Amino acid sequence: MFTSLADDMSGNPTQAQPHRRIVGLRVDASTYADATAQVIRAAERREAFWLCPACVQTVLEAHRSPSFRRVMDTATLVTSDGMPLVWSLSLLGVRNSQRVYGPTLTERILDVAAVSDIPVGFYGASEKTLEQLVERCGERWPGLKVAYAYSPPYRPPTAEEDLETIRRIQESGARIMFVSLGCPKHELWAHDHYRILNMPVLAVGAAFDFIAGAKPQAPHWLQSIGLEWFFRLCTEPRRLWRRYLLGNPTFVMLLAAQLTGLRQFGPTEK
Repeated sequence: MFTSLADDMSGNPTQAQPHRRIVGLRVDASTYADATAQVIRAAERREAFWLCPACVQTVLEAHRSPSFRRVMDTATLVTSDGMPLVWSLSLLGVRNSQRVYGPTLTERILDVAAVSDIPVGFYGASEKTLEQLVERCGERWPGLKVAYAYSPPYRPPTAEEDLETIRRIQESGARIMFVSLGCPKHELWAHDHYRILNMPVLAVGAAFDFIAGAKPQAPHWLQSIGLEWFFRLCTEPRRLWRRYLLGNPTFVMLLAAQLTGLRQFGPTEK
């Protein structure tokens, strides 16, 4: 069992973590070691758990949709996927907050799963990307067991299809499920399935594309100064211009209104 090492990585994975509401969305102050330990611990204990690395887009989606914000409030752990949320936590009084980026967190969890004999599953992306992902995983983590991999159709599944998916996942033996469908689809899928599957379900953003090599990833130095969005905009301008050129200024204005007390968002709890 890997429980002792998981405990070492986090100190006390079950301890309540500092968090703040960023424009209404609850974001937890976490680290890669802590998040990884919590996921591995839940997988070993076969406990229901769902995690979302949140970014500016997630915050804005929760701001636009109170029902989505309530879904996000059920997450076991919401980490800061982008530097703007790390800076926001700091401005709201959480010192030494760290970024916990979905693709990197996925890699770190796979590192542990590969040596701990914990089977994993992948749900999402195109068939080609998923094939590349499974191939890359076999090369990088020879000991990793990919028990399940499925590229769902680009439409909502029927009730019968969803039941069949649940059955196949349960029969596969997977104990950690990674989901990549795009915001807010993968958060909603994780919320709807983590208790039924009784395992960690992780909404990991563009992790499948990046690990598979299907899309280029921003250099680390750009990520560290909060300019990953600019790199992604340059690589996919037609798809992402609205998200970044309209969404980023909106986020800055909403956060400024929160920090100055001009507006309150969602529950007032810290």
